Amino acid sequence: MRIGFIGLGHMGRHMATNILRANHELMINDLDESAGYDLVMRGSTWAQSVAELARESDYVVTMLPGPQQVRQVADGPDGIIANLASGSIWIDMSTSSPEVGRQLGRQSAAAGIGQLDAPVSGMAKGAEAGNLQIFVGGEHLVFDRARPLLETMGDPERIFHVGPLGAGHTVKLLLNLLWFVHAAAAAEVFVMGLRAGINLETLQRSLVASPANSHFIETDMESIFQGDYDESFAMALVCKDLGLAVDMGRDLNVPVEVSALVEQIHRRARLAYGDNGGEMLAVKLLEDLTGTYLRHSEDHGQPASRSPQPL
Repeated sequence: MRIGFIGLGHMGRHMATNILRANHELMINDLDESAGYDLVMRGSTWAQSVAELARESDYVVTMLPGPQQVRQVADGPDGIIANLASGSIWIDMSTSSPEVGRQLGRQSAAAGIGQLDAPVSGMAKGAEAGNLQIFVGGEHLVFDRARPLLETMGDPERIFHVGPLGAGHTVKLLLNLLWFVHAAAAAEVFVMGLRAGINLETLQRSLVASPANSHFIETDMESIFQGDYDESFAMALVCKDLGLAVDMGRDLNVPVEVSALVEQIHRRARLAYGDNGGEMLAVKLLEDLTGTYLRHSEDHGQPASRSPQPL
């Protein structure tokens, strides 16, 4: 297959690498040309423009920061839709807006182009391993045609067709929203437990064995215990995703009080630690506020508290 790939960030460069490893003809583009050097050395071709990439591809994959960037590369006379041949397929794997996806989908349909929204879960390590979870929205026939390409980037057992165009973006926003709710809640639970004198390992084992268990408690807290707040996904993108999710709740006329509060907690963490800070810094926000740090130590999870820091 002739594949065009736009967006070579933390996730995209690994995803494009896996397409290349599957022996597909790959053309790439990014605002930062240096992001494509390694892929060009491995045999891919650099496109000088989005229009060139679209004209030379049967499938175009986009992996971009958000709906604004997706619209920029897809719309207009120099965009994907105007330059991709009828019968070709565009797969947007960005975490974006369902409504923007549907708007662009109407243009794609008028041009005879198949369009899918197929955002992913699994972080950069999943992108590198080629075992991402993928949530796909769009027509079944288009999905079936694109599935072999999706399987070069994702786990075949975890590629889900979740509904019509826009449904993939919806499921991904809901997934991210719930994960960040878990992060904020877990921060409060573990900081309270540690300050009450409960051993960290004991508390984690107890919660994992209980009905209150979550993937965040069972797996993601291990990074926190080592002082790693996961810089592979930037806080600016966290706040973008949470903003899209809260906006979706408003558009659906659903009260989202918990979600709105969690969004504000993460916006405060972004203000405190910067746009490029790691996605789990909402936990550090509470650690710094209370002077209580969730770290395993020689006495099995009872690190000394420090003075609280005003933020």
